[in-house]
Amino acid sequence: MQNDCDTKEFELLCVIVDFDLGSKVIKIAKRNGVSGGTVFLGYGTIKNKILEALALTDIRKEIVIIIDQKNTAYQALEEINKKFTFNKPNHGIAFSASVSAILGSKSCQKNYINKERGVTNTMYNAIFSIVDKGNAEAVIEAATKAGARGGTIINARGSGIHETSKLFSMDIEPEKEIVLILSENNLTDKITTFIKEQLDMDKPGNGIIFVLDASKTYGLY
Repeated sequence: MQNDCDTKEFELLCVIVDFDLGSKVIKIAKRNGVSGGTVFLGYGTIKNKILEALALTDIRKEIVIIIDQKNTAYQALEEINKKFTFNKPNHGIAFSASVSAILGSKSCQKNYINKERGVTNTMYNAIFSIVDKGNAEAVIEAATKAGARGGTIINARGSGIHETSKLFSMDIEPEKEIVLILSENNLTDKITTFIKEQLDMDKPGNGIIFVLDASKTYGLY
């Protein structure tokens, strides 16, 4: 008998909002059928001469990550967008991306893998750079030179002093930072190349970059 997970498609939602609004995003998502999500703390970087003069260019952010069935995720994302009006400046950013494998879900005990998924003709990419703590600003600087408008910096850490989390076989320890940049796809190669060269990522341990296709985007203009 075919496992129900084999016929389901899953989508990842990433919603970036101002500090203390992450729980509100989760509540809206739950009202629309999503079982839950995870909130990360970070801060955004923006270019604005007035804010630079006031030393307010680093804004605390909350990053909400949700994974659910595609239809449910899209419905929740639409409702979140209606509530937060991401089409207005500085109201937040949201995007979705395809999930090709899911493990550990209570409703899906079998690994789910769909190699034929994948988004074509997308307008934006989500660029994730993982670097040592203190190097995130260098990532933002390199990306900005290549045409990026800014990014969100997430402090990454393991669950304890003697424990680490792993992402693509790379330890994510207290001294790591993750930089998330949403880029127009025609600029992605240039941005990733600038970051790689600026951080000398060809040397082992200097960081990694991975890129996701963004299926739906809100708040980019």
